[in-house]
Amino acid sequence: MTNPRILCFGEILFDYIADQPGLPLEQVKSWTPYPGGAPANVACGLAKLGIPTAFLGCVGQDELGDSLVHLLQHSGVNTDGVQRHPTAPSRIVYVVRSDTGDRTFAGFGDLLTTEFADTHVQADQLPIPLFETAEFLVLGTLELAYPDSRAAITRALQLADQYYMKVLVDVNWRPVFWTDPTIAPGLIHDLIRHADFLKLSEEEAEWLFGTTEPGVIAHRLGSVEGVLVTAGEKGCAYSLGNHEGKLPGFTVEVEDTTGAGDSFVAGFLYQLCQHGLEEIASPAIAHKAIRYASAMGALTTMRSGAIAAQPTAAEIDAFLYMEQQPG
Repeated sequence: MTNPRILCFGEILFDYIADQPGLPLEQVKSWTPYPGGAPANVACGLAKLGIPTAFLGCVGQDELGDSLVHLLQHSGVNTDGVQRHPTAPSRIVYVVRSDTGDRTFAGFGDLLTTEFADTHVQADQLPIPLFETAEFLVLGTLELAYPDSRAAITRALQLADQYYMKVLVDVNWRPVFWTDPTIAPGLIHDLIRHADFLKLSEEEAEWLFGTTEPGVIAHRLGSVEGVLVTAGEKGCAYSLGNHEGKLPGFTVEVEDTTGAGDSFVAGFLYQLCQHGLEEIASPAIAHKAIRYASAMGALTTMRSGAIAAQPTAAEIDAFLYMEQQPG
């Protein structure tokens, strides 16, 4: 297998998505399991686009863990960095849906958030050879909530720095994962200081920076090369290099918004790999890259689940071609 160009670090899990949209957790009658977890979604999305990618994280020594590792391998994702915990279970998270397809994380069943295998990823087991040849490290913030995985993030950042990798941070704020959400902002801001590229939702941007303007956030951070602020169906805004722009959302038939932001990240990283860091800072290429990322996110909402719903490069190209046609 080709050496991975991108490493995605964090959680892989099963989303148990409510079969009855519009009902609260206690009234849902049945659930359908879909594999997910933001970094894993990004890894699978990139692999589907043909970018050599590895996933780093920890799952249980259980049937769920076996199926998640198999899914990564079947998707073409390198699993050399997947650790297996002998007793902690692979994570599941219950997700309720609104009538319009928007989802809310509703808890972890009978287990505490600290009891799952992903919280125990070990820093000293991160495979250094993967870092030696990769170009990008993708991180979320959920694993900052637990001591072991927080230490592993610190180690991953040290290796990324040592081997001159670029770091993309997707805030992906999920308070249900934190036993003490009040410590989150400080830890997240510390992580963001290591980011070359930062992706946030409008709500996250407002929460962490008091603004949804990517140019303002980029200026405040100083050293960041790109800030992307997404707003679901309303579109997104971005600051890349010294150029800022906004794109409206694509109009599609939404079935399930799970993983749309992760597909957006995968599409953006794909464009980074295609064009390189210097080109992506030019206004025309930046606009093209964000439009591509937006299309990938939009297409993912048209099917259920996160990974299964991700489009191929051919599907994205066909969609963008049709969007350009008059009438």
